[in-house]
Amino acid sequence: MAQSNPTTTETTLPDLIAQLAPPPVPDAISLWPQTPLAKSLLLSVLLLVLAVAALAYRRYRANAYRRAALRALDTVEGDPAQIAELLRRTALVAYPRDQVAGLTGSVWLDFLNRHYPGNAFTGAVGETLLQGAYRPCPPQPALTSAARNWIRQHVKATPSPAKSSVQPTTSAEKTL
Repeated sequence: MAQSNPTTTETTLPDLIAQLAPPPVPDAISLWPQTPLAKSLLLSVLLLVLAVAALAYRRYRANAYRRAALRALDTVEGDPAQIAELLRRTALVAYPRDQVAGLTGSVWLDFLNRHYPGNAFTGAVGETLLQGAYRPCPPQPALTSAARNWIRQHVKATPSPAKSSVQPTTSAEKTL
């Protein structure tokens, strides 16, 4: 038996592997929706997100007076006279002037309680709020807490179409 020596014309496995062509690179897959339904759903979601963002921005702007009043409440240090003034200014911004400006005494407290579901301005807290401007009263945390809750949670009046173009004219309305 004669052994055959591999000649140079014979091809070996490594030679065959070296001759292989690399596989073709596939085309990039687009992440953009391809069907009309998918495109319309994407457009609908985009419009919904923009609408929600616009409403959130409008609400943020509409509650600017609340944020200003809460900052001012932090600086009054529980003084009942200043809290009463701050509540009055806040109510003047949130409600029509003819509904708020002439209210005094128990009618004012009824107004505050009617526009906030907690009835926080009854009893000693209400008396302190009414009498704080006329006689010295020690700071009451309950009054400060009630004022803070009223500012945060009172139900704002919806503007009528005739009064929607009216801009604040007094400095108290401009600051809140």
